[in-house]
Amino acid sequence: MSLLTRLDGGRTVAEEPVSVSPQPEDQFRTDLHHWLVDKFKKERPAGGRTNDREFMRRKITAEIKAHLEQHRKNFTPGQVGVLVEDMVNEMAGLSILEPLLNDEEISEIMVNGPDRIYVEKRGKLMKSDCRFRGEEHLRHVIDRIVMPLGRRIDETSPMVDARLPDGSRVNAVIPPLALNGSSLTIRKFSKRKLDIEDLIRFGTLSAKIAKFLNYCVKGRLNIVVSGGTGSGKTTTLNVLSSFIPHDERIVTIEDAAELKLLQEHVVSLETRPAPHAEGVPVTIRDLVRNALRMRPDRIVIGECRGGEALDMLQAMNTGHDGSLTTAHANSPRDMLARLETMVLMAGMDLPVQAIRAQIAGAVDLIIQQSRLRDGSRKITRVTEVQGMENDKIILQDLFEFSQTGVDGSGRVLGSFESMELIPKFLGKIEREGVKIDYDIFKRE
Repeated sequence: MSLLTRLDGGRTVAEEPVSVSPQPEDQFRTDLHHWLVDKFKKERPAGGRTNDREFMRRKITAEIKAHLEQHRKNFTPGQVGVLVEDMVNEMAGLSILEPLLNDEEISEIMVNGPDRIYVEKRGKLMKSDCRFRGEEHLRHVIDRIVMPLGRRIDETSPMVDARLPDGSRVNAVIPPLALNGSSLTIRKFSKRKLDIEDLIRFGTLSAKIAKFLNYCVKGRLNIVVSGGTGSGKTTTLNVLSSFIPHDERIVTIEDAAELKLLQEHVVSLETRPAPHAEGVPVTIRDLVRNALRMRPDRIVIGECRGGEALDMLQAMNTGHDGSLTTAHANSPRDMLARLETMVLMAGMDLPVQAIRAQIAGAVDLIIQQSRLRDGSRKITRVTEVQGMENDKIILQDLFEFSQTGVDGSGRVLGSFESMELIPKFLGKIEREGVKIDYDIFKRE
């Protein structure tokens, strides 16, 4: 919603008479907004968002009241409050995006140009009524995000990945790559750390699957969480990590730090892109290799995308049991093919059969996660990697989500079911001192 609409108490432009030029009062409000932007431009923080909002609010409130008295304008307290909040967001935050960032029900913000902003709210995509004043305004907000990080985005480097101070992930693409105006995507970082009870309540998994995954992590199985973009892989990985005993040393490796582990003995590592043309980037693969020298009990990799898969598999096969990671794939079988491809990206001339043997020997469990048509995230399969037979990796589904239909409101219906199969690795789990409740494998 534009500032002008909010100052008018919610009236939309469509409800007003069409005129060639703005009404005098409307023009005054627009001019006042521009005057405030110019006046406070020099006092704006160098970049990003600032916590000193109250100081900025007091200064802006005083300036607005003085300006209204000088021009003998009568604004209601509500109108003054709207203008003050808008200017505080402009000066101390990310402008029109601030209300969206502060809305806890919004998980993702997608800007497709200055006048097209979409959000994901409670799992549903919807168009926002927020608008940038134009391409220059949008570009200015993008610059405010990347400047504090020592990053740049311009015609020579028109794409950038970044992170807000609260951990939210940001991707921006500008012209000439973005054809209809700059694109900005913000995946918000949840302020509250979700636990396994939250996932059960959300319907992401059942209590039986939750108990089983707890056994698997405590039993030091190597686990890959597989799924598409936005399916909730990182959230599940974070919850799985919470099952790691507190007396173990954990090294986490991420492109953008999102994991929030509660254990005390945690070392968090993050990649570094090249700060400039001559800079040297630090990749996931660099960090995995370094982590092996840090005496880790567990290695948790936020996401495997390339050649680091080879180093991860070798680590899993050489005594670093209990490692966890995520990767993009649409099924457990696709996940195996994806791992093969990623290993080949390491540049090693390995035969396919040798790669498959590495995968079969390293990975114990694949958790498949999906975002369903109603926006819900669910673990749709829990699959055991049983080993090799000839040149094929053998998989066995242990649990699955069986969809039965969709109700009148569009909500997906179904249930989590056990395949009533006992995994081969249970002996390994029990040798770690974990007591197994075998009833979890029975169908209800």
